[in-house]
Amino acid sequence: MNKSLNLVGTALLLANTTSAFAASSVDLTVKGLITPSACTPNLPGAVDFGKISAKDLSQESQTLLEVKTLQLTVSCEASTLFGINPVDNRAGSSMRAGAYGLGLINGTEKLGRYYITLRNPVTDIPSIMLTMFTDGRWSELYEDDAVEPNRLFAFGDFNGESGWAPHPLKNAAVEIVLNTAIAPAKDLTLTNEVALDGSATLEVKYL
Repeated sequence: MNKSLNLVGTALLLANTTSAFAASSVDLTVKGLITPSACTPNLPGAVDFGKISAKDLSQESQTLLEVKTLQLTVSCEASTLFGINPVDNRAGSSMRAGAYGLGLINGTEKLGRYYITLRNPVTDIPSIMLTMFTDGRWSELYEDDAVEPNRLFAFGDFNGESGWAPHPLKNAAVEIVLNTAIAPAKDLTLTNEVALDGSATLEVKYL
């Protein structure tokens, strides 16, 4: 009788101990998907405004520069679901929210900004440009909507059941339009030549 009670007591003790351990632990799940196809982005050339005289800059307001356009192409080995993540390599130097920076003068003076917009997508199947919200939802990206840094954009369409969503493509192209401006000259030290130093990276993200 005593042995039975002892065994029951031990079993209850072990059960309680196991429960205590379980409550003090958490599982790490590692997931991913290896895709057999790869996509290669291409953006030929660089945007160059040449030399701009400091005397031609507005003292009190930003100076708008010529609108520039480049064509982004993405070529995949097979039809692939992907998006593009734009990264501002000069983060913190833009004088406007949602824009990309042109670098700093003397480490603190924000030289200017440029907005990126998209137009005229050309793809395997009819597509419109989409942008992703922070909660993962997709929405249409209009031609006059700025493509914000670190906000995914993609080629897709509207599905009556699932709403806006990207679709798989093998080849895609879209015009990248840059609207650039220099900060008011009164806020800048322009005693020496200053280089516009904008830089952004467009990353292919497999969805």
